[in-house]
Order: sequence, then structure tokens, then C-alpha cells
Amino acid sequence: MGNNSTALPLVLLAEQFARLPGIGMKSAQRLAYHVMSMTDKEAQDFADAIIRAHSTIKSCAECQNLTEDELCPVCADELRDHSTICVVETPKDISAFERTNEYKGVYHVLHGLISPLDGITPDKIRLKELLARIQKGGVEEVIMATNPTVEGEATAMYISKLLKPLGVKVTRLAFGLPVGGTLEYADEVTLFKALENRNEI
Repeated sequence: MGNNSTALPLVLLAEQFARLPGIGMKSAQRLAYHVMSMTDKEAQDFADAIIRAHSTIKSCAECQNLTEDELCPVCADELRDHSTICVVETPKDISAFERTNEYKGVYHVLHGLISPLDGITPDKIRLKELLARIQKGGVEEVIMATNPTVEGEATAMYISKLLKPLGVKVTRLAFGLPVGGTLEYADEVTLFKALENRNEI
């Protein structure tokens, strides 16, 4: 019994790691043991980095990307084309587009995709914030850059129907991207071509 109670913090730590996406129980246990091999200072720095990121990073008031400031660097950049909004599922997708060095517009992060089976209805993603940006005026084109999955396609079509009456051109990435793939892992050339050859929807 004494052994179990001693091991409990390690088990709880592994369970926390296992809650992260893509981390199975074996990897979680490896990470937990690695944390135990850290010095007190390394462990404290690790914990502090998590707390600091969680407490200082918030959503950009404009595009919903993650940022420390009121506006993210892209939205704050006056040289970007604010008349073109590229709609993505997650902040990671912005990093993929920025690596191409070709896209000069701004972004909007939905933080999810519509998926009624998973209980994700349109009100659960950052859709009203996108509509508010468009209703302010000045937006000419919205590029739907959700992943080529069932949920990604459904979300793109739903948003397209909402935006059409507002007189905004809505386009979709031309998928030379593999169906069922994710933008995060697309190489820069493929992503640029998908952007360049986008189609109106």
C-alpha cells in the first residue's frame, strides 16, 4: 500500500500527459519518468512555462489567433491585406500558411469545425466573430482553408452560405492537398499551390 501511495503522483502526472493529443499511455509514462529525472529547477521552469503561457496568452480581438497582446502580429500589421481573410480551424494552420511567405492577407481562427455528431454546433466555434468582422465592411474575399475532411467541407459550405448574402466572395483551397489530410503537415509548395488555385464556392 505504501508503494502505491508513493507512486500515485507519478501515475497522476502520466494521466495528465495522456490527456494531450497524440500522446498514448506508454508515451505519457515515458514523459512522466523524464520529468522525474529533471532537477528541481528544470521541473520548476517546466511548470512555470505552462502556467505563464496559460495565463498570458489570449485570443486576438480580431482574428482569434493566440497572442500575448490585444492584436496578434498579423492583425497589427498595416502592410497586410485586411480585405482578404483566410479562415482556418486552428492556430497551427496559420503557422503553415506563414511558412509559404506568399499569403499577404489576414486570418480567422475558428477553433474547431462543425460536427453535430460530436456535439460541435456552429455556436461552439468562433463564427459570430467572423460575421462581425465582415459586417464592419472592407472584406472582399474569404478563403475557406479548413482541412479536406467531412467536417472541414461541411464547415466551409455552411460558412459560404452564411456569407453569400453579405456580398463577399467566398473561395475554397484547390486541393492538391490529399483528401483527409491536414494542413499542418502540408509542404509549403503544395500549400501555396492550393492557395493560388483556390476556387469560388
